[in-house]
Amino acid sequence: MKILITGTAGFIGFHLANKLIARGDEVVGLDSINDYYDVRVKYGRLDYAGVAQADIAYNTLVQSCKHGNYRFIQLQLEDKANVDALFKAQQFDAVVNLAAQAGVRYSIENPQAYIDANIVGFINILEACRHFGVNNLAYASSSSVYGLNESYPFSTSDNVDHPMSLYAASKKANELMAHTYSHLYGISTTGLRFFTVYGPWGRPDMALFLFTKAALEGKPIKVFNNGEMLRDFTYVDDIVEGITRVIDNPAKADQAWSGKAPAPSSSSAPYKVYNIGNNNPVKLMDFIEAIEKALGKTIEKQLLPLQAGDVPATYANVDDLVRDMDYKPATPVQQGIDNFVAWYRAFFKV
Repeated sequence: MKILITGTAGFIGFHLANKLIARGDEVVGLDSINDYYDVRVKYGRLDYAGVAQADIAYNTLVQSCKHGNYRFIQLQLEDKANVDALFKAQQFDAVVNLAAQAGVRYSIENPQAYIDANIVGFINILEACRHFGVNNLAYASSSSVYGLNESYPFSTSDNVDHPMSLYAASKKANELMAHTYSHLYGISTTGLRFFTVYGPWGRPDMALFLFTKAALEGKPIKVFNNGEMLRDFTYVDDIVEGITRVIDNPAKADQAWSGKAPAPSSSSAPYKVYNIGNNNPVKLMDFIEAIEKALGKTIEKQLLPLQAGDVPATYANVDDLVRDMDYKPATPVQQGIDNFVAWYRAFFKV
């Protein structure tokens, strides 16, 4: 297939692009390369895929020097005219929208960034799919949509009307917007609610990166909610495998769906929402212990209260993804952390 992946300078998009390139798909990667976190990591990901920083110019397709079936374009999703031009010229078979303004805590400080990238950007993707014949769209949602819900494990049949951050609200909005376009225009849309993804080339604002960096610099780490946190840590390779299966199996209308008892994660339109996680939550203190084991050192911990907008636990019920896609995350946490630490030491030469 010819596939557009937005967010390919980002963590998950980078890994997904590499997988699809390796299996022979023609991939166009798109990213704005914003400075939300250390751009050295973003340019490092692109360089790994054969796109040199010196060759990148806004709204210009760059051919990878490593892969004949990979090109990259720096572009903001809010730039509707150029997004439309890209879709018109390339005629994609499928789109995976992973580009977004990320981060729960950052959304409290910079709400406008989330409206621009996550709402305006997403409607531009939907409109481009509609007008340029793309009938297979997968997109990133988030476990944060569960908000104040305390019913574990989180299920896609749960109510998600009580978000705790604008980031979460923007992701819920994406799901609603996608359903509208599935209903009105027959576009197959699949939303994936990611649960705490980690692994090599990970985001510098995420716990594993922050903890590893602080530990190697001999600094204490901030442990929120006094360490009483549960996270459904999911290794990036397992996430990418799930996304790939979704691309290959676009959403279909649920023939059993009824408006009298409406299931929230499916529809009479070709629309589906899945949880994609490890289905095996890990205590934050156990996660930190695994980092200490990988580094061979004890980390000093600064215990702090729960931050605004954060949730004490995430735990994914992935039964429908297992049933529909034979999805089975398999990477043990210690192995995943060991892989990350090895990458971190090599990339930052520490």
